[in-house]
Amino acid sequence: MYYRDLPISAMVHIEDLGSHFDAPIETVWKFIASPVDHGESHTDRRNVTAEPDGENGMKTSWEQNMDGHWVKVANKVTMFAPVAMLVQSVEGPLAGSKFMMYYTPKGDKTGVNVVGDFHSKMIPAEKLHETVMASLSHAFDEDSAGIRKMAAKK
Repeated sequence: MYYRDLPISAMVHIEDLGSHFDAPIETVWKFIASPVDHGESHTDRRNVTAEPDGENGMKTSWEQNMDGHWVKVANKVTMFAPVAMLVQSVEGPLAGSKFMMYYTPKGDKTGVNVVGDFHSKMIPAEKLHETVMASLSHAFDEDSAGIRKMAAKK
């Protein structure tokens, strides 16, 4: 089932602007492209798979621990290194969501911004914004730690 087939009960537009990673853009993209470093940074996921999907694209899936329950998540991801990553959520609590993370080089730091429309047929409308922001914050924190760990290996 694809996102266009899902009944959408809640939607929120989010622009999370102004965050940054403490690493140059080359390091950030090396981290994003590494299935080991990036994959291991997300500790609330299991059974992660990724397969190519066209030019610059991949299909990813995993089970994610959400409030003590394992939930299947699947995304279509298109990378436009070093500028942006586009994500379409096709399965899970945010199925139907479309968002973009775009990156700005700032010397020894990299700006990261997220813009998108987030949908859910599982999360109540009044909780959707809070839930998405918490998920983005959690992923950012794990990625930041993973980038630092990868950079320390050098």
